[in-house]
Amino acid sequence: MKHNILVIGGTGKTGRRVVEGLNQLGHQVRVASRKSEPAFDWEDESTYSQVLKGMDRAYIVYYPDLAVPGAKDAIEALTKAALKEGLEKVVLLSGKGETEAEACERIVANSGLNYTLVRASWFNQNFSEGAFLEGVLAGHVALPMPEAEIPFVDADDIADVVTKVMVDDSYNGETITVTGPRKMTFAQLVEAMSEGIGRELQYHPISLEEFKEGMKAAGLPDSYVWLFGYLFKEVLGNPDNQEVSRDVERVLGRKATDFVEYVEKTVKTGVWNQSLPQSV
Repeated sequence: MKHNILVIGGTGKTGRRVVEGLNQLGHQVRVASRKSEPAFDWEDESTYSQVLKGMDRAYIVYYPDLAVPGAKDAIEALTKAALKEGLEKVVLLSGKGETEAEACERIVANSGLNYTLVRASWFNQNFSEGAFLEGVLAGHVALPMPEAEIPFVDADDIADVVTKVMVDDSYNGETITVTGPRKMTFAQLVEAMSEGIGRELQYHPISLEEFKEGMKAAGLPDSYVWLFGYLFKEVLGNPDNQEVSRDVERVLGRKATDFVEYVEKTVKTGVWNQSLPQSV
């Protein structure tokens, strides 16, 4: 059976991969963003019903993160609009070990909609499509929490899981936790990238305050700085949040992508061969 599926955040790390996967399965996909038609804006609840109209299911990615103020109200408003528009099911991307994200999960679970929750660990793609790329290009990755052991997960794995549970109702009501197959420290991650890229990369442990000051100096907004501070302190700082899950293997019937595999496929894209822009 083919569905009309809304993908919120359809141009992001997981969203664009989910769009591709659903298109390959022959489903009708609508991407929701500020630039889409109809337009969608998390900060404007009047845009919710328009993008949901005519849809059967939806993938919900809240930007920048479910931990930020306002996320709970937005998720509640969206699920109410989805129920009113007659959607059958939603899949929410959530954060592993985030108390605020779990509050949003409860809103979805109590919404009256069929649902699946997908809790993700930190993404491998932070080093190639996100906040840590610049450090890799510069050859020195400066990050706090050197003792943290993190089961970084590949965005391709997240998208494959989301695509599967979106159309397979046997996962309704479940919480799927997606992680990589093993825990690694930042030093180990940087070493794996250095070996795969074929040039020396250095990991420099710094304090959380130094990291936040560096983000401010780079001109990043205060909300972004707060979010990363929260994710480092509350999520990476709690060892209970870093357990390895086998849910990727359970859902997809294959092992989760190892970080070394991620490095090998990313090297082929050439993203790590680009130069940093020169300051003037």
